[in-house]
Parts: sequence; C-alpha cells; structure tokens
Amino acid sequence: MAKKGTVETYYENGQWKNKVGGNERASNTSSNKAEAQSTGREMSRKRKAEYVIKKKDGTIGEKNSYGNDLHPPKG
Repeated sequence: MAKKGTVETYYENGQWKNKVGGNERASNTSSNKAEAQSTGREMSRKRKAEYVIKKKDGTIGEKNSYGNDLHPPKG
C-alpha cells in the first residue's frame, strides 16, 4: 500500500493502473505500461510527490521523487 499522496503505477486484472496513496480506487487505467507511466509521472510532478512504478509481479521496479525528497543529493 502506497503512502498517502504517493502515486503508484501497478498491474491488476489485465490493466496498468495509477493510484494515489490514500485513495480506494485507481485514478486511471491503461492497456500498456508506457502509457500508464507517462500519466503517473505527470500526476506525480503536479502533486510534487513520490512516484513508484511496480513490475507486473508487484515488486518495485523504480522510484522517483518530484518534490518532497527526504534525501536530496548533495551539491
């Protein structure tokens, strides 16, 4: 389960979905992962939130932060 405000792209019931943490249902669906990722990334940027992309098996494939980064890079 995603932390409140975090945007998550995941695979469920034959569709790729984007869901904002704290919501019960997906915000949108897509038939392919690339399209879902593009939409999810844009949602994260607008919310200045963390973005989690899961693999088809449910494991985390990638994480990005678009704003409230707890550990920003030095320099």
